[in-house]
Amino acid sequence: MKIDILTLFPDMFTGPFDESIIKRAQEKGLVEISIHDLRNRGEGKRRTVDDRPYGGGVGMILRVDIIDAALKELKGKDTRVILLDATGKTFDQKMARDLSKQKHVILIAGHYEGVDHRVHEHLVDEVVSIGNYVLTGGEIPAMVVTDAVTRLVPGVLEKPQATEIESFSEENIVEYPQYTRPEDYKGHKVPEVLLSGNHKEIEKWRRQN
Repeated sequence: MKIDILTLFPDMFTGPFDESIIKRAQEKGLVEISIHDLRNRGEGKRRTVDDRPYGGGVGMILRVDIIDAALKELKGKDTRVILLDATGKTFDQKMARDLSKQKHVILIAGHYEGVDHRVHEHLVDEVVSIGNYVLTGGEIPAMVVTDAVTRLVPGVLEKPQATEIESFSEENIVEYPQYTRPEDYKGHKVPEVLLSGNHKEIEKWRRQN
């Protein structure tokens, strides 16, 4: 699977993709992640990528032509293009699973006051939000989506069942409580059923919780 990320701040991605599961997925050749600086497509000496909004308003808007030029360089016939924007559909595990089956995904990290709405209307397949709150830009949402999707790509996790039982599954069932040693910590004890060895009762307890 290939994931391309369009951003104004490529250095923000140094670190999150260089550790743990995402790093191993790239080393195995299961996922290829590329970060692209939108300013490389900017105009003039200052590599301008934004402009004032028509009709007036506070802040600057990312230009549609700049994003379109970047997409034309990267898109293929099997590409899914996603804009990370607060107005989009809320990202969830079902969406992550769907994206993990794609061959190529492009994530556009919005910034400044917003993105020219013609990007929403004509250049992307869908608009996605990671929650009903305001962030500085779309970089962190792009990291969240990449992380959630990468771990679902076949072969990335050593134990395939881990993708099924983790918190917030497609059915929105939160994972059951888990405990480890010590069995009794300051009078707070592990539930007896988990120590019983009765796997049927343990499974029942986990479902209930």
